Amino acid sequence: MRAVLMGIVLFGIWLLWSGHYSFDHTLVFVLGVVSCVVVVIIAVRMGVADEEGHPIHLIGRALIYGLWLLWAIFKANIDVALRVLNPRLPISPTLVRVQTSQKSDLGRVIYANSITLTPGTVSVAIDDDTITVHALSRDGAADLETGDMDRRVTSMEGLS
Repeated sequence: MRAVLMGIVLFGIWLLWSGHYSFDHTLVFVLGVVSCVVVVIIAVRMGVADEEGHPIHLIGRALIYGLWLLWAIFKANIDVALRVLNPRLPISPTLVRVQTSQKSDLGRVIYANSITLTPGTVSVAIDDDTITVHALSRDGAADLETGDMDRRVTSMEGLS
């Protein structure tokens, strides 16, 4: 089932990028279908069409989390811009270690990438259930230590 869904997604992306929405260019259309089928076959044979590589089960919760993450990114952008433009706001680079509550590697990677996507913070290393983060300010580090993002990723992961 995952292979079929992967093929549908790949073909949808191919349609968007190719711009061929009719059978006027039948050869191009058929070659697009064939290329998507070949990619799916190769992915299945390589073993990358598994649950982690193709996490369909996260789609619904990921959309909700994505909206929250966009809001967090927006707020962090404002904070970083203010710190850069206003010399009275402190820039105090800090390394902090945050605990993760995710049960899968995929969950921890999503959490680490979310940290890095948020301006002013960068995930430096992941060690088991701990992520080392470089933050532009102590306030940014304190926001991570509250655990709000961690809880939201764990909730999205569906194991909380």
